[in-house]
Amino acid sequence: MRRERIADDIYVFISERYAQVTMGAILTEQGAIVIDTFPFPQETSEVLDFIQHLATQGVRYVINTHYHADHTYGNYLFADAEIIAHRLTRKALARLGPENLAKAKQETNELADVQLRLPDITFESELYIHLGARTLHLMHTPGHTEDSIVVMVEGDKILFTGDIVMPVPYIVWGDRLKSVKALQFVQDLKPENIVQGHGDILLRGELRQDIEDSICYLNSIYERVKKLVDSNAPESRLAQIDIETCGKSRIPLDGLVRQLHQANLLYLYRKLKAEKKRN
Repeated sequence: MRRERIADDIYVFISERYAQVTMGAILTEQGAIVIDTFPFPQETSEVLDFIQHLATQGVRYVINTHYHADHTYGNYLFADAEIIAHRLTRKALARLGPENLAKAKQETNELADVQLRLPDITFESELYIHLGARTLHLMHTPGHTEDSIVVMVEGDKILFTGDIVMPVPYIVWGDRLKSVKALQFVQDLKPENIVQGHGDILLRGELRQDIEDSICYLNSIYERVKKLVDSNAPESRLAQIDIETCGKSRIPLDGLVRQLHQANLLYLYRKLKAEKKRN
C-alpha cells in the first residue's frame, strides 16, 4: 500500500493489492473522516492503525462514494464510526450485498471475515459534514453508478471523486451521458487536486486536460461503436477499437484500463443493438 500526504491533515492511500483503488483520511482534532475503504481487510486495517496513531479521537465517519465492493468491504472494521453514503448506496448494498459477498468469499479466502455493513446516514442531493475545523461537501453525481457521489474538502479544494474520475471512465454499471455530465460538473467545481477512485492523484495543472480527455473518450467510443452497430458489424469487431485511438493510454492501473475499455465497448454495443432492435 502506498501512502501520500496531500495536505497537513489529509492522507491518501493507494492499494497495491487491487486495481490501485484509493482510500482517504482527513484528520481533525475531533476525530478522523475516512473516504472509502479497501476491499481486503488487511490493507484497510493497516490504514486504520495508521489513523489511530494520529487521531486521538479515532474515526468518526466513513464515507462511501458508491456501493461497489472495492470501496465498501472495509466498512465493518470501523465499529465506532458512522457510515455515510447516498440513499441509493444503502439500497444497493441491502439488495445486492449479501449475495455478492457470499460469492466473493467463495472465490477469495482473504474475504472470509468481511461482514456487510450498510450506511447509517444517507442523503439525497447533497450533505455537509462539519468536524473540527473541516467542512466536507458531499454531492450526488450519478454516472459511474446511479448512487455515485463526490466529496469536496473545502478550503484546500481537494476533491475525492470515487470512480467518477478514473484513468479511463468505466460506464458498465452506469450511463455514458450521465458520466459526461458528472465529469463536466467536476470540472466546474475547479478543484485544486483530485483523488481518483483508482490510480494516482491528479494535480491542478493536469486536471482540465485529463477530464476533457475522459469526456472525449466517452464520446469517441459511442461514435465508433454506433458505427459498427449501424453497419451490422459483428461483436468481434470491437477488438479492433484500440484504447489509444480513443484518446486514452493503455498503461495506467498496470494495464487494467484495456480490460475496462473493452468492457465499455461491449456494454455500448449490446445496449445500442437492443435499442436498434426495439426501433
